[in-house]
Amino acid sequence: MTKVRIERDSMGELAIPEDALYGPQTQRAINNFPVSGQSMPVAFIKALLSIKSAAARANVKSQQLESAMGAAIEAACRQLIKDEQLLQHFPVDVFQTGSGTSSNMNANEVIARLASGQYGGAVSPNDHVNCGQSSNDVIPTAIHVSAAIMLAEQLLPAMYHLADVIDTKAENVHHHVKTGRTHLMDAMPVRMSQSLSAWSQQIRFNIEQLKALQPSLQSLAQGGTAVGTGINAAPGFSNQFCQELTLLTNIQFKPAANLFTSISTQDTAVALSGQLKTTAVSIMKIANDLRWMNSGPLAGLGEIELEALQPGSSIMPGKVNPVIPESAAMVAAQVMGNDTAITVAGQAGNFELNVMLPLIANNLLNSMTLLSNTARLLADKAIATFQVNEANLKRSLDRNPILVTALNPVIGYLKAAEIAKTAYKEQRPIIEVAEAMTDLTRGELEQILAPTKLADGGHD
Repeated sequence: MTKVRIERDSMGELAIPEDALYGPQTQRAINNFPVSGQSMPVAFIKALLSIKSAAARANVKSQQLESAMGAAIEAACRQLIKDEQLLQHFPVDVFQTGSGTSSNMNANEVIARLASGQYGGAVSPNDHVNCGQSSNDVIPTAIHVSAAIMLAEQLLPAMYHLADVIDTKAENVHHHVKTGRTHLMDAMPVRMSQSLSAWSQQIRFNIEQLKALQPSLQSLAQGGTAVGTGINAAPGFSNQFCQELTLLTNIQFKPAANLFTSISTQDTAVALSGQLKTTAVSIMKIANDLRWMNSGPLAGLGEIELEALQPGSSIMPGKVNPVIPESAAMVAAQVMGNDTAITVAGQAGNFELNVMLPLIANNLLNSMTLLSNTARLLADKAIATFQVNEANLKRSLDRNPILVTALNPVIGYLKAAEIAKTAYKEQRPIIEVAEAMTDLTRGELEQILAPTKLADGGHD
């Protein structure tokens, strides 16, 4: 039997595991929400701890807390952030009370217990650790802070890395010309570098759109307390809090222009999630292009060969599959699903409070983590390492009847279409058929139909 201790809160006595750092309100949440077995993300909990540390500093400066107690709260927060083994004391399920009060009180109780030992006296979870705060401004703030940190430190660097790797690969494969495709059907030639440049621009567009959301994301609800009026917070608390949090995180935070908006809505999180979904769409496009180009090796396109990373079948020896693009495609699908849930949750702002905050936090950070990891994997284990199959590229180009498009200005669309159909029917290179069906010389045709020239827009 697990040893327990008995503690009392405003609802009465409750048994708590003896070695747990949390208190009765956390235990009630454990008892009430055995839903998913999934606790809040580590990034969210660490942001919450940073918020409590910054709030303690601000409260000391406004003389709401004595300096020794504030220092003890700060020290407890630092200890919890540094020692990830202590995160086991944050067990509250994601699917809890919609305001996230259970997670806020979980943090308050754990910090208070550790701080009491350092302070040498009782530190109250509510009166001291939560001084000048409410779950209603702390949790929206934690969503913004955790997402802002992850965006700046993980997702944007990973996205830049992916774009840079694509650009480097594009330079390396610039001399390769391949059959372009529209509707999955043969079209005019393109340089392989041109196809990759489309990927790079997709990623860089997403980077710019994500960066555009940073000012809104770094605007915080803290100081609004219960409903946005700032009841029980010291004058100037919002500004002082943001100054202290900026020092702790090296990210520039500021009070929201309207605290009522920041507490009652999650529009910024919804906007960020929407942009993450757009990023996922780009990742899906790139992953599917890689899969198609790699298809085969004999019965598919076989234009490239992705790095062989693991056996592809438990029954078919020698089979190798495009596992990294497949993983990336699944990540993209999950991010799109997360966005749908966040969109629905964003509508749950009833009067002065949104009541699906833990779900928004969990899904938002999950999407950012998945995209950060996938961007690097796609860059390093698929794009940087694939090899070009030049023989297959040339074989397809030589037999591509759509090359006849370049003859339109010389012989007209209808005659060109006749040549293309004949070449396709007889499975002959377009240049042979055009030579037989027009007055153009072989030399003239070679100049007009040169794939490299066509990939450059028909210009020398």
